[in-house]
Amino acid sequence: MPPALETRGLTIRFGGQVAVDQVSCAFHPGTLTAIVGPNGAGKTTYFNLISGQLRPSAGSVHLRGQDVSRLGAPMRARLGMGRAFQLTNLFPDLSVLENVRLAVQAQSGVFLRFLSLAADRTDLTDRAMAALRRVRLDDRAATPAAVLSHGDQRKLEVAILLALEPDIFMFDEPTAGMSVDEVPVILDLIESIKAEGGKTILLVEHKMDVVRRLADRVIVLHNGALVADGDPAEVVASPIVQEAYLGVRPNA
Repeated sequence: MPPALETRGLTIRFGGQVAVDQVSCAFHPGTLTAIVGPNGAGKTTYFNLISGQLRPSAGSVHLRGQDVSRLGAPMRARLGMGRAFQLTNLFPDLSVLENVRLAVQAQSGVFLRFLSLAADRTDLTDRAMAALRRVRLDDRAATPAAVLSHGDQRKLEVAILLALEPDIFMFDEPTAGMSVDEVPVILDLIESIKAEGGKTILLVEHKMDVVRRLADRVIVLHNGALVADGDPAEVVASPIVQEAYLGVRPNA
């Protein structure tokens, strides 16, 4: 099966600093790949290059075989690439429901000038509420996004991602800042997306228990370079990962 997403020699430099260094990697439908590495390894920068927030200095990004390197983030989203950010990216003055309904409108190609008009479209509202139920925020639908806890804002952002119905899901530390009680909701949701089959899921994560639970495959970045790629148990146990990621020197 051809890859849904591929990076070829992907590189970005900031001044004299190479943040992502010639990373070539293919991601296939039906798989969840965890991207791990120490702080400053280039994980989020790699995500930003894939999703179009940054333009590469060299190399390319391919979506279902099409070179999308020159396309911005909005166009990549329209082509089926969905991204949940490490920092929430919401409309704080709109309600929880209105935030998700805007995503439903965008996915449907429905452009309504006023939210009041959108509210008259019960089909849009029903789809938005279905996404909110999946993240257990349906009881907060009328709440302004600004007053949600950090954990609930993260859940709202995932609901927005669900409403966009992407083929490729990109999660950047989705449980960061969440309480212990909130984390299972997101992990169960990611597992349910994976169980649906056919979706390509990328997950930047530093919690190894999350990686072991969710990932089919682990790739490791270190100093911007791809240093390991394979089965989660084997990669995590490899000497290069023990040293680069966990700070454990082999035979120490």
